[in-house]
Amino acid sequence: MSLEILSSASLSPVQHGFFTRKGGASSGVFSGLNCGTGSSDQAEIVQINRARVASAMDVTELARVHQVHSAAVITVTDAHTDTGRADAMVTNEPGIALSILTADCQPVLFADREAGVIGAAHAGWRGALDGVLENTAQAMTDLGATRENICAVIGPCISQPAYEVGPEFYDSFLSVNDAHSTFFSKGDGDRFLFDLPSFGLHCLRESGIGQAEWIQQCTYKDPERFFSYRRATHAKHADYGRLISVIRL
Repeated sequence: MSLEILSSASLSPVQHGFFTRKGGASSGVFSGLNCGTGSSDQAEIVQINRARVASAMDVTELARVHQVHSAAVITVTDAHTDTGRADAMVTNEPGIALSILTADCQPVLFADREAGVIGAAHAGWRGALDGVLENTAQAMTDLGATRENICAVIGPCISQPAYEVGPEFYDSFLSVNDAHSTFFSKGDGDRFLFDLPSFGLHCLRESGIGQAEWIQQCTYKDPERFFSYRRATHAKHADYGRLISVIRL
């Protein structure tokens, strides 16, 4: 089975892709293109999957970070080095492919085509609330990008109907800004439904960038195409696969 790569015309002609789970070598709960080195999948199989992605992006290696749900951004100058603990990367170096892993969180790819600066961010609720998206835009401007020329696209992530949270989660957002209540709808009992991609779009637009969009794909609702941490938890699976999203100059 060939790889399935979702893309956005808004980032074109910058080479990029939100890879689905199709076309990989993994099996079982990881069936398909599991690119998570931190999963319990066979390490050699994960490397085969990552090599397929690298080949599709016309590179030999994918720059990556050890994701920790932070707001930290790293500037990458060499794809062959360990970039450390962070949740976003930026570069203006041609040939470097920035890669982000997700399994319900937002993968966000950024580009200023005129300046030749790109970024990639892993934005779950914690990282988004702490400013990882705004920090990525700032790191790009530090490399010469212009905010008005930056486009950011949110890839497949969990959608509001599938993202039930408790009152303490709701309170953590309102403790930052009462206006954040607009990203929640009432669920059953004391539960709420959180709109992660709408919050991501809000953060991106507040950062002053020129364009932001979501590709309208929910990871939870489409098991044939996407891995989902929450779906795996509900199914009582021991582990789950990780999707990969990549951008390069």
